[in-house]
Parts: sequence; structure tokens; C-alpha cells
Amino acid sequence: MKPLVVAIALSASLAVVQANAAGPDVPASGPAAVPRDGQHDFDWEIGSWDTHLKRLREPLSGKTDWVEYTGTSVVKPVMGARANLVELDVRGSAGRIAGVSLRLYQPASGQWTLHFANLANGLMTDPMHGAFKDGQGSFYGRDTVNGRVVLVRFLIVPIDAARWRFEQAYSADGGRRWETNWIAVDTRRNDGPAKAGRR
Repeated sequence: MKPLVVAIALSASLAVVQANAAGPDVPASGPAAVPRDGQHDFDWEIGSWDTHLKRLREPLSGKTDWVEYTGTSVVKPVMGARANLVELDVRGSAGRIAGVSLRLYQPASGQWTLHFANLANGLMTDPMHGAFKDGQGSFYGRDTVNGRVVLVRFLIVPIDAARWRFEQAYSADGGRRWETNWIAVDTRRNDGPAKAGRR
């Protein structure tokens, strides 16, 4: 299949996946709904966390070899809390992952964009778009795996008052099937205020 056709098909699939993720609160027709104010969705995360990370070594290969890392995540508000910056630094048998994630709030849509840069290559990924609903964050975008463009899904799910799970998955078939390739569990350190929920 030609690259342009693949790109168009993936863009259409991403639009369907994002629309389905929006849930029943989004009307199919009628006047435009006023987006909820999600500017404080990440307030609970500000501070320092112990991170335990599992990563699938070769995503979308059929292999199931996982590697593990431990380290820290530090989340800081920037620009008057209209954005936040995550500093991730973990190490394991497969080496070190050090990166930064910039999250930007979009008031017009009530959504966030998530941008990740791995310091090993200095490159920033395409942004993922999404929001929190019923206490869980769901974000979707595109990525490239071994030269092919795939859909990517990122979920942020509370475990309890002090622990959160961050899970990334890829889909190579337009969102019909997802393969989880990244699972991180963050546990709040005792050097910041713990919040069980969000505003």
C-alpha cells in the first residue's frame, strides 16, 4: 500500500478511535457543547514519585520479552499550571531511560496534548491528544515502529491514593487490536502533598 494511502487510513482510524474515546457525554449533533475545564486534571501528580517500569523489548514483533527499570519521576507545574513537565529517569538491566514529557492544556477543546522526548536521541514524539473522564486519562496519537506508522494509546489510571498506573499500547490495524508495550507504576514519595483525586 502506498505511504499516502496508509497515512490517510491511519488518520481516519485515529479520528474514529478518539471519537469513541470521548464517550456518551459528547453529543452527536446539535449545538456545540462547552468543554469541561480540565486545566487542573494533573494537579494530583505534582511532586516526586518512585517509578517501576516494564517495557516490551520489541513491540509488534510477536515476542513477549519484557525488561524492567526503577527510578523516579518528578512532575513540575509550569506557566501558571497551564502546563506541566515530567522528568523521568529510570535504570535497569537494559540500560537507562531518561526523558521529559511536556503536557499542554488546550482550553478551547478541554483536552491536553502530551509530548515526550527521549534524551538518548533528543527527539520529541508526535503529540497525543486526550482528556480525563471519570478519574482516568485516555490519550491517542500516532507513532512510528520499525518504519511503519501505528496508532498509540496512553492510559493514566489510579490504583489507590498514592499509586498510579501509566500504560502505553500500539495498534497496527487501525485500533481494532492493541498491544500493551509500556507499564509504569508510580508511587508518591513523602516529599509532597498526596491527593487521591483530581479537581
